[in-house]
Amino acid sequence: MRDPILGNNGDESPDENSAFDWRNVFEGVNVAAVVSPQAGAAGDLGVPKNEEIDFDSNWLSSEVEVKNENYSGEKMLDVNLNLGLSGEASSSTVLKEDSDRDTCSKRPKVNSFSLDWDNHLLLETSYLCPMNEGGGDMSLSNLLGATDAEGKDSKMDYLDVRMDLTDDLLHMVFSFLDHIDLCRAASVCSQWRAASSHEDFWRYLNFENKQISSNQFEDMCRRYPNATTINLYGTPNIHPLAMKAVSSLRNLETLSLGRGQLGETFFQALTDCHVLRSLTINDATLGNGIQEIPISHDSLRLLQLVKCRVLRVSIRCPQLETLSLKRSSMPHAVLNCPLLHDLDIASCHKLSDAAIRSAATACPLLESLDMSNCSCVSDETLRDIAQTCGNLRVLDASYCPNISLESVRLVMLTVLKLHSCEGITSASMAAIAHSYMLEVLELDNCSLLTSVSLDLPRLQSIRLVHCRKFIDLNLHCGMLSSITVSNCPLLHRINITSSALKKLVLQKQESLTTIALQCPNLLEVDLTECESLTNSICEVFSDGGGCPVLKSLVLDNCESLTLVAFCSTSLVSLSLGGCRALISLALSCRYLEQVSLDGCDHLEVASFCPVGLRSLNLGICPKMNMLHIEAPQMASLELKGCGVLSEASINCPLLTSFDASFCSQLKDDCLSATTSSCPLIESLVLMSCPSVGCDGLLSLQSLPNLTYLDLSYTFLVTLQPVYESCLQLKVLKLQACKYLTDTSLEPLYKENALPALCELDLSYGTLCQSAIEELLACCTHLSHVSLNGCINMHDLNWGFTGDQLSHIPSVSIPHGSSLGEQQLPNEQPKRLLENLNCVGCPNIKKVFIPMAQGFLLSSLNLSLSANLKEVDIACYNLCVLNLSNCCSLESLQLECPRLSSLFLQSCNIDEEAVEAAVSRCTMLETLDVRFCPKICPLNMTRLRVACPSLKRIFSSLVPS
Repeated sequence: MRDPILGNNGDESPDENSAFDWRNVFEGVNVAAVVSPQAGAAGDLGVPKNEEIDFDSNWLSSEVEVKNENYSGEKMLDVNLNLGLSGEASSSTVLKEDSDRDTCSKRPKVNSFSLDWDNHLLLETSYLCPMNEGGGDMSLSNLLGATDAEGKDSKMDYLDVRMDLTDDLLHMVFSFLDHIDLCRAASVCSQWRAASSHEDFWRYLNFENKQISSNQFEDMCRRYPNATTINLYGTPNIHPLAMKAVSSLRNLETLSLGRGQLGETFFQALTDCHVLRSLTINDATLGNGIQEIPISHDSLRLLQLVKCRVLRVSIRCPQLETLSLKRSSMPHAVLNCPLLHDLDIASCHKLSDAAIRSAATACPLLESLDMSNCSCVSDETLRDIAQTCGNLRVLDASYCPNISLESVRLVMLTVLKLHSCEGITSASMAAIAHSYMLEVLELDNCSLLTSVSLDLPRLQSIRLVHCRKFIDLNLHCGMLSSITVSNCPLLHRINITSSALKKLVLQKQESLTTIALQCPNLLEVDLTECESLTNSICEVFSDGGGCPVLKSLVLDNCESLTLVAFCSTSLVSLSLGGCRALISLALSCRYLEQVSLDGCDHLEVASFCPVGLRSLNLGICPKMNMLHIEAPQMASLELKGCGVLSEASINCPLLTSFDASFCSQLKDDCLSATTSSCPLIESLVLMSCPSVGCDGLLSLQSLPNLTYLDLSYTFLVTLQPVYESCLQLKVLKLQACKYLTDTSLEPLYKENALPALCELDLSYGTLCQSAIEELLACCTHLSHVSLNGCINMHDLNWGFTGDQLSHIPSVSIPHGSSLGEQQLPNEQPKRLLENLNCVGCPNIKKVFIPMAQGFLLSSLNLSLSANLKEVDIACYNLCVLNLSNCCSLESLQLECPRLSSLFLQSCNIDEEAVEAAVSRCTMLETLDVRFCPKICPLNMTRLRVACPSLKRIFSSLVPS
């Protein structure tokens, strides 16, 4: 980028008094201006060579940066308009009046400034309206229009169009915009241009980390003499800029400087800036670094000298309230600030103990003192400060290894921080006990501290983290609401009395054995992984133990607990997960709603009398042998896997679901007692309960709402008790009931037993082929039947003969009628079967299901039937057919107009048979032919042609 960017032709440097160069004021890219490729010099904004623009009064403070980008064949300039205002001094205001407006209907307008924004409009308009693609010249005169003989701008008339907004409303809206957005808003119209230039928006001038020269800053001070806040942090050569700020800006209240060197004359000139209230100097060298710097100001309220390098500083500010010398390398500091309230000398490593004492005691009204990381501070200094500064309320003496608080009395102290103070021991607690106003106490990493015993009525928060030798905590603090104790490996005892404490978390305190609490408002306690806690902890959290309103208790992984008994009228949630040594549990908590016993695999005896639980899962307690439950609200109980449970008393009048799977010791008397006390049970699972017999099943007549019964893997020889007791049964599961005879199911269709039954599972049974065929043919009210793994099932043939149809109750065969005439829909059995599963039936070889209007079959699963060879299905409602892993399949004939999914994975069928089968399935969408050795994955097009409705075909990536 070359010098002519601001209007000169490159042969002359800009005149400091007229053409002002703002290129290095601000950084950042926010507004782009178009440079005409036909312009004479690079970066002259398209101005003809023979023209020169005067930027003295109207050029915006901006930085132009050429970017190597193309936009419609033109170069782009990035312009930052962070403080893009110019024109007359902001102290001169002009009240604008518009005679063509009805003044009666508008509110009075705020004062605004008439500044020349033409150059800003050039940048903004050229960004929004780039040159045409033909590459025509866009000069300043072409964009804004030439000036006629009368000095009237012929092409700026559109800027006089005012939006129908009052100036007060604009002023309010613009108050939310930053300087860049204000500059952009100024290009909308003349009203917005005037409103955006109001001095209220330009009182804070931020030059942080900007490359601004002394002349540029001087011009900014001239334009905005009413600025109240200046930030010059990170600007080059901060001394002359700071001198200009304090001498030119008479209303300056806040000044921020840093990263440079400030001479002594700057601090002498501060006295001329009478309204200065705040001065911040960060990371700077004061003077030449080896001389005393006096700072004197009568109005200064806040002074921050952070990370400054100076030999000695003398501060005389009678109104100063806040002073920070944090991280400054000065061995001496003299303070004469009688009203100082807040003093921060943290990490001033070169300040001696005497210097700190002298500085602090010179401020009798001091309320807050931060001397952290001042390693030379002694108890003598603290005693002098305590005597002189009677109002001291906040003290941070962290990382001061030499203090022990011996004979130190800080009566008014409210906040005390003593992190990593090696001299703090149990004896120091006597001094802290005199601070009866103390509210916050932090003792992290006090490695020699062994015990804390305090009786402070106002203490609200205490921290004890990484105290390696800490053993005993004794607190009697009525307002204590926050306790943080962590990583104290030797902590053995805790005694807390507080009426404000609501939550107590003491996780991973491996040595903690004794807890005493008197906390009437305590709601939550978390003692996770307190491995040494004993059974006596139960007394603390039971009624009368000091926590009368406790609602949540977490004792996870407390591996020393063996016998747990709680009697509480408030406890709502209890967690004992991972308590592997627990063998006995007794809970008498009538409002208990949640309990977690995950990992309590040695629990033998459990009593829940009474509890408010709505559900309970004890399946993770395989050694439980005795159980008593009294839960008026319980609806679900799961005992799956309690294989040695022999005695169970369950009184849950609202229980609806009971799962006793694999309770091999559960006997008829226990089942009878349960059904009598829980009459609302709807779902009962007795899978693998071999001790349950006919007497237990007959007791099911006490369950009038029973609809789901699972008797799988039992030794039943008859189902007569079920037929007599479960009249409303809808689902019956009899998987692997190998002792049932072939006639066990005849009452279902001969005697109309279980008339509401719709789902029957006979998987892995031993029923013969004829019994299965008769069941499927005659039990027409079943909708779901599962025959998975039935080894006696050979064929699935629904093409009935006349003799077969005569045995079906719903069909009457007239004498002399032929079989073909019986294929009419009104003569077929009205089946309700919708889902049939015959997975893994090894002896099925042929499946034949002819078309019939009454058939509602929608899903058929024959997968893993290794010997199945022929499938002939004509079913109007069939939607899903699964023949996966039928490796012997050779013939497939389908007439299923509603079939949507067909699975043939790992079948040995050829491609032509599949093509012929899917051609008659007009609604087929999904076809799975993965791992079919006779189907080439490269010929899927043929299948799509045969069945145009296919949307998804799953095939192997390469031919198998």
